[in-house]
Amino acid sequence: MTETVPRTTPTGWALRVLAGAHTVAIIGQPVFAGTYLTGDYDSLHLHAIGADVVTSIGYLQMIAALTAWIRLRRAWPFLATTAVVAAETVQYLAGLDGALWLHIPLGVITVTALTVLFVALWLRPLTGPRPRTVRHA
Repeated sequence: MTETVPRTTPTGWALRVLAGAHTVAIIGQPVFAGTYLTGDYDSLHLHAIGADVVTSIGYLQMIAALTAWIRLRRAWPFLATTAVVAAETVQYLAGLDGALWLHIPLGVITVTALTVLFVALWLRPLTGPRPRTVRHA
């Protein structure tokens, strides 16, 4: 009897791809901020565009994570993604308001949290629910 290897479903792949794009986009944000702080004032515009891209991808990832919860019965990607997106939203608003005392540390936290989430999504296959076994008496 051969045992099948669990494989990631298309829903899982969509979530992984969005998390990857989200991670790449968010890692660019400190680069734009850093070049702005070194005197390249045009980088602030790139940082603002990057914030819109990161936020948009984050919301798409949240939809994919909700789909994974519904289809694959995996709640943790949705809960983790929601926490990251909530922190990003607060961080986004703090940046618009110029509250750098909150914007910068929360930025570090969100980059770290999203990177950890990305790695967690790749550690195991994102498979569907396990079939129930019927036990005969």
